[in-house]
Amino acid sequence: MDDNASGSLSDTSPTGAASPDETAADAPLFRALLVPHRSLGRSGFRNLMLFVGAVSLVTGVGFLLKGAWPVFGFFGLDVLLVFVAFRASYRAAQAREEVSVSRTDLLVRKTSPKGKVEESHYNPFWARFRVARHAEIGITRMAVTGQGRTTEIGGFLNPDDRESFATAFGEALATARRS
Repeated sequence: MDDNASGSLSDTSPTGAASPDETAADAPLFRALLVPHRSLGRSGFRNLMLFVGAVSLVTGVGFLLKGAWPVFGFFGLDVLLVFVAFRASYRAAQAREEVSVSRTDLLVRKTSPKGKVEESHYNPFWARFRVARHAEIGITRMAVTGQGRTTEIGGFLNPDDRESFATAFGEALATARRS
């Protein structure tokens, strides 16, 4: 991730002209890349770890000078645990979901943090976009259903991004059905 915290909804714009190998029916009407949001960039992470390490070192040395030497090791363990937790969070941020709608296909491609790719294809005329809402929170769940199966979309998005994605995706699906 770069130093600037980027938005979770990378691209939800209707696409332009088709490539030479795409027919007019296969040309995407909508494409979106969904990525988890991380508010702390690399420099912020480095500064946080330096601060936590410095506080733990100073406090640990204070205990060491008073003869409580085992406490010093526990302060180092705290720094290690904070580091491991943030690294796990950044690894989880490598997940991606690509959503594409054309007149003939609705594609949801999910890439796990480990790189495993799962694709789900639906017929846009028969697929249904299900949105679960909570009165105070907003959208809590989004899924595409059809052909006896369900694929969840954007589970890691924040409520505002879920709203904007749901609006754009719903419009694109309606456009694909009218075309």
